[in-house]
Amino acid sequence: MDTRIDIFDARLRPVVEGARLEKLCTGAQWGEGPVWMHEEDAVLWSDIPNNRMLRWSAAAGMTVWRNGVEFTNGHARDLNGDLLHCSHGLRAIMRTRVSAGGVLADTPDEIVVDRHFGKRLNSPNDIVVKRDGTIWFTDPPYGIASDREGHRAEREQAANFVFRFDPASGRLDAMTDAVQEPNGLAFSPDEALLYVSDTSAAMRNDGGGRHHLMVFDVRGCALANPRVFAEVNPGLPDGFRIDVQGWLYTSSLDSVQVYHPDGSLLGKIHVPEKVGNLSFGGTRRNQLYIAASTSLYRITLDTEGIQRP
Repeated sequence: MDTRIDIFDARLRPVVEGARLEKLCTGAQWGEGPVWMHEEDAVLWSDIPNNRMLRWSAAAGMTVWRNGVEFTNGHARDLNGDLLHCSHGLRAIMRTRVSAGGVLADTPDEIVVDRHFGKRLNSPNDIVVKRDGTIWFTDPPYGIASDREGHRAEREQAANFVFRFDPASGRLDAMTDAVQEPNGLAFSPDEALLYVSDTSAAMRNDGGGRHHLMVFDVRGCALANPRVFAEVNPGLPDGFRIDVQGWLYTSSLDSVQVYHPDGSLLGKIHVPEKVGNLSFGGTRRNQLYIAASTSLYRITLDTEGIQRP
C-alpha cells in the first residue's frame, strides 16, 4: 500500500526514512488497546463493540483470542508479565495471570480494582504500569454512556479521574480531575512526566470539548503543574505511546502524529482509517502496531518504544 509521511521537522527524517505502512488484517468494528505479547511474537487488541479481543501474528494471521470480554479497551503488561485489561463492562481493571505457557485465553480473570471509596468506577479506558509497580489508569464515562461499548449506567464517581493503584498496599488514589475526559496516558522515559489525553470533544456534536494532550510533573506519588502539551487536529488524541527518546506518537483522525518533548509537531504518518490506539512491538520494539477502526497496521521505525516489562 502507498505510504504517506509528512515531515514538518528534519529531526523526524532519520526515524521514518524508508518506512512503509503495512495493513496486516481487517474485520474489527472499532479496534483499540493493542498490546505486544513478546513471548508469542503477537499482538492482542480489543474490538470493543463486538465485545471480543483479537490476536494477530505473522504465523497465524488474525484470530479471535476471546469472545465475551466485557468490552475491554486498553491493555498493559504488568512487571511480572501478567496482562492487565481496562474493562468497560465490569467497570474494573482486570488481570489475566501469566503462566509457563504465556498469557492464555482460557485463564480466568481476576479483579484488580473496581471501586473507589465504595463507589463503582466509571469505565477504565487506558492503563500503564510504572517501574515501581503502581498501576495508573484513566476513568472516563464512555463505557457507561451507552450499550455500544459497555453497559449504560449512572456515574458514581464525582469526576473523571486519573487513578493510581498500588498493588502492594491495595490503595487506590484519585490523582487528578484536571482532565475533563481522560483517555490515553503514558510516562516519559524517566517517568518525570505523565502525559494524558483529554477527549471531551468525543461525545459532543456542537464542536466544543477538548482534543488535546496534557502533561503533568510527577513528584513522588503526586502530580503537579498540569498544562496543555499539544492540541491534536484533526480528530482526537485517543491513545498514544512514547519512544526511548521521549517522542510521543498519538492517534488522530487521519494519522499517527509525532511530537517532540518540546511540543513541536514533527510529522504525521498517514493511515487510511481513523486511528484509535497504538503500541510498539517486535523483537527490537521498533515496530509500531496501529489499531485503526476496522484494521491493524504496522510500520517499522528507526527508534524503540518504551516497553514494560
